[in-house]
Amino acid sequence: MNPKGYWCLQLHAHLPFVRHPEYSDFLEEDWLYEAISETYLPLLNVFENLVKDNIDFRLTMTITPTLANMLADPLLQLRYYERLKKQIDLIEKELARTENALQFRPAAQMYAKQFQECKQVWEKYNGNILTGFKNLQDAGKIEIITCCATHGFLPLMNNPAAQRAQIRVACDDYQRHFGRRPRGIWLAECAYYPGIDEILKDEGIRFFFLEAHGILYAEPRPKYGVFAPVYAPSGVAAFARDTETAQQVWSAESGYPGDSDYREFYRDLGYDLDYDYVKPYLHSDGIRRNIGIKYHKITGKVSLSDKQPYSPQDAKNKADTHAGNFLFNRTKQAEYLSEILDRTPLVVSMYDAELFGHWWFEGPQFLNFLFRKMHCDQDIVKPITPIEYLEKFPLNQVVSPAASSWGDKGYYEVWLNSSNDYIYRHLHKAAERMTELAKRFPSADGILEMALNQCAREVLLAQSSDWAFIMTTGTMVEYAQKRTREHIANFTTLYEQINNNSIDAQYLKTLEDRNNIFAHINYRVYAQ
Repeated sequence: MNPKGYWCLQLHAHLPFVRHPEYSDFLEEDWLYEAISETYLPLLNVFENLVKDNIDFRLTMTITPTLANMLADPLLQLRYYERLKKQIDLIEKELARTENALQFRPAAQMYAKQFQECKQVWEKYNGNILTGFKNLQDAGKIEIITCCATHGFLPLMNNPAAQRAQIRVACDDYQRHFGRRPRGIWLAECAYYPGIDEILKDEGIRFFFLEAHGILYAEPRPKYGVFAPVYAPSGVAAFARDTETAQQVWSAESGYPGDSDYREFYRDLGYDLDYDYVKPYLHSDGIRRNIGIKYHKITGKVSLSDKQPYSPQDAKNKADTHAGNFLFNRTKQAEYLSEILDRTPLVVSMYDAELFGHWWFEGPQFLNFLFRKMHCDQDIVKPITPIEYLEKFPLNQVVSPAASSWGDKGYYEVWLNSSNDYIYRHLHKAAERMTELAKRFPSADGILEMALNQCAREVLLAQSSDWAFIMTTGTMVEYAQKRTREHIANFTTLYEQINNNSIDAQYLKTLEDRNNIFAHINYRVYAQ
């Protein structure tokens, strides 16, 4: 029986490339380690259990090139595993400490179980969990898509060669990790302007995602609104976000993650317990930080000190209820749309993957309940990937999507404003020089080729949209500024050494060891 509607879940898994071998531990590397324990491993575990239980499910998931390179990096894998073992050691102490503290005991037991599950999945793949996601893709359950190489914001690049390099490097890197070329892409920050789709077509990309207004303000106006894909002039399909499902999950006021029974993110044992007790689990600088164990629930609009104890069972029950509510709303949405459209409607829900588990601790449980209910309890809505939908409905309207992005106001302002506008003249100059180098040295070899490849890495890393975003939000601004300056300085130093025929081999080796992303990069992408 054909469903009345299809649902496409798109999870955008991304972190900027942060790797500091020059330090024994580094604060910003924690972004990766927290996401592995709280999002990537729990999601992988949920998906594999769905397969084991013969639950048919589908979703699309970005694994950005920067994230894939970090997940595949032996140094970061080792550091994560050491951190995980420390967390297991700490939770064993917590099980003893909370033995008679009934209000916190269930949460401690929950963490002990979760950390052991993380350890089991991690060891199953010898630390390279990309293999687990690849297996799910090979089994037809998920569609892994790529992103711009370093999450570069394409509309703010004034150099077509730089835009093309972001896409070409990403596609080449994807093939090395997943064994084939990517079929879809998440444009960094969902940022589009007319003409980008031509580059996607040249690289074999078949679909991408847009914020809702990117389609709704297209020329001509889309017949089916956001409930069917459209073809950009190049023939690449564009899928737009449904605002109703975005509101149900993203909204700070009405979204599920804000429920009072869910775990409070901002209260952590790293601050709650005696300093000497938590010190062995902090960084070498000894400064109090989050250590990933949190015993309180959101409770409501009260101060952190007034938060109530967290009940894992109550939160699990609430995730079950919310999954049922989400599915109920999707069935009603599908029934309504199927009556007014002359084709089976598609609802696209787009979220940052890190919302599920990291920010919204119960998010993976929510998805587990949702896919099980969708499979077992109804036949009105079915999950689908963009490729599967295009195969069922190959004829779609051709439009010119509007320039757009997601984020505040939806038109690039987050990434270009008074807090970060000064970086772009330097990014533009570096991209211009990189293009010039690639054309001047079409067939370099030896140390010159190595230097040119490192130049390309430094330009790409400087272009990460994350740095401009952080400058806007006002969090970790010093680090974002430092990263931008350093990559521009690294590139400029190499550029001058190349021009002077005086490449410093030791300096080059230091950069290669530190900023080792895209091991097989070919600088010639900037000349194509």
